[in-house]
Amino acid sequence: MKVVLAMGWMVLFLTAFCPAKGQGSQPSTGPGESNRGVLLIANKSEDTVSFVDLESLELLGKVETGRGPHEVAVTPDGKIAFTANYEGEGDNLSMIDVESRKGARRIPLDPYRRPHGLAISRDGRMLYATCEANQAILEIETATGKVTRVFPTGQRITHMLAVTPDGKKLYASNLLSGTVTVVDLAAGSVIAQIPTGDGCEGLDVRPDGREVWATNREAGTISVIEVAKDRVVDTLSCPGFPIRLKFTPDGKMALVSCYLEGSIAFFDVINRNEIRRIKPEGSSTLRNPIGLLIEPNGRRAFLSNSGRDEVIVIDMQGLSMVGRIPAGKEPDGLSYAPARSK
Repeated sequence: MKVVLAMGWMVLFLTAFCPAKGQGSQPSTGPGESNRGVLLIANKSEDTVSFVDLESLELLGKVETGRGPHEVAVTPDGKIAFTANYEGEGDNLSMIDVESRKGARRIPLDPYRRPHGLAISRDGRMLYATCEANQAILEIETATGKVTRVFPTGQRITHMLAVTPDGKKLYASNLLSGTVTVVDLAAGSVIAQIPTGDGCEGLDVRPDGREVWATNREAGTISVIEVAKDRVVDTLSCPGFPIRLKFTPDGKMALVSCYLEGSIAFFDVINRNEIRRIKPEGSSTLRNPIGLLIEPNGRRAFLSNSGRDEVIVIDMQGLSMVGRIPAGKEPDGLSYAPARSK
């Protein structure tokens, strides 16, 4: 049994990066599973966003943003991108026209500061942003940049957030409080503070809307939260400083980036167990991996390998790394813009 496992990992290591034309090999797509679209990369130590064509994996260009864009989000129609400009004054967002990729418009947030996590409503009308310095979540009109509502969390370092598919609830992680805040968007109020674990940071809502999974980086765990009752129903072991988590579009798998260990873990969502972990060494080292994105067809995932100024391409069929995309300095948040018909 040990020999079989060893051989399996050796094959995984040897096939992790298979050079192909351009940036790396690209898993084929079947009918109706085009790779058309654009990958956006927030380069937080360069104050830019990179735009990468998802068919060719070639760089289309970069746009300058405000200081320290940690996260980036795109409206569902693919027209507008927003960055949370965390550094410097830390009191603004950038608003970018995705198609033209020209000068970003600044959205002032003063007196709110240290914007970080971003999420956009399914209809694209509202943007939600955490403001760590104010222990608050802002609701902002995407068309005008106007702040329409403020949800005080009363928690320390309100960091990342996600909206349920039905648009009724918003969940936000609180890094130093070790909790998840629940906002009832219809009522316009905070309805729960859920204790999770030390260093609660990454989180995502399952595509069917039944659960929220939150990573507790210092605790080395994942909290499984039942949306119907807003309570933790399970705690999963995930060592290595788990910092971000994303569900596959079909909801069958969750990917977790483990920052300090330099690894990526794959979890079976139904059985709630880790099924594989990639922890490469040598030339294919993961160094401080953070941001995660899975394209809508579920064929590939992308991982910000921030310590090496690149984004890793992951084949979701083989659960293996198959390419690298050069990014700007210290890439972090990732987002997807669908191709727009001409």
